[in-house]
Amino acid sequence: MGSFRIEVVVIVSLMVVLPNAEGWGKDGHAIVCKIAQARLDTAAAEAVSKLLPKSAENDLASLCSWPDDVRRTIPWSSSLHFADTPDSVCSYDHTRDCVDPRTGVKNRCVVAAIYNYTNQLLGYGSNTQSNYNLTEALMFLSHFFGDIHQPLHCGFVSDQGGNAINVLWYNATQKLHRVWDDNIIETEFEKFDQDFDDLVDAIQRNITKVWADEVQEWEHCSNYDISCPAIYASESAEDACKWAYRDATEGAVLDDEYFFSRFPIVNLRLAQGGVRLAAALNRIFNTNYLAEM
Repeated sequence: MGSFRIEVVVIVSLMVVLPNAEGWGKDGHAIVCKIAQARLDTAAAEAVSKLLPKSAENDLASLCSWPDDVRRTIPWSSSLHFADTPDSVCSYDHTRDCVDPRTGVKNRCVVAAIYNYTNQLLGYGSNTQSNYNLTEALMFLSHFFGDIHQPLHCGFVSDQGGNAINVLWYNATQKLHRVWDDNIIETEFEKFDQDFDDLVDAIQRNITKVWADEVQEWEHCSNYDISCPAIYASESAEDACKWAYRDATEGAVLDDEYFFSRFPIVNLRLAQGGVRLAAALNRIFNTNYLAEM
């Protein structure tokens, strides 16, 4: 299991909700969680059902944006959504990149957060009462699996993962980060006359057909690691260089050429995030797997 950890105490109420901050966007996070919940084994599905508040009606997707909603009330959590790299560096290095850019505190990034909340959830079902709020741990972990698969959550420090780059998305001025959070998915709905459920169904079909030979590799974690976030951060850093930043300088016009070459990358990352979140939760709540570690 990975050893990177952050020590946090969550003291906020599940009922505190503020305007949504930047993440995949609500649709993106919900897609990741819809895909994941459909792939849970019996033990993990039961644990998730018990941990979710009753108001969620056993729908993990309904709460997957919660960590964005509460970023202003728990400001220490803001740095946990990202793992940005130096300019033009297209891979993740934990010592260099897992740092809160505002304070310089190390081990504060999305990779460390995933390890931390994974470790918290490993206490589920033990005879000793956990010191952590495991409902919040589940919601943070599920959200951060989405974040780490969004390429610009592992973008460059200097432009805040594309938040400091203004572009024209067709005719509307947008931050490049928001293009990847929301606009590409929204444009898919418009271009292909889809709604949320249509896109989820399309991605799930691709998982079982187009990407079927790759799914086992996506799910795999080496050396009994449970969540493997450093691997996913490096993938996103590479995609940020290859796809997100390319042809997207300040003031650039991004239209059909950019959209049609990028939306398959967005769909792939949503699929991988969902498959891997499910695999991690299945490992976390599988007592036989844990006994073999």
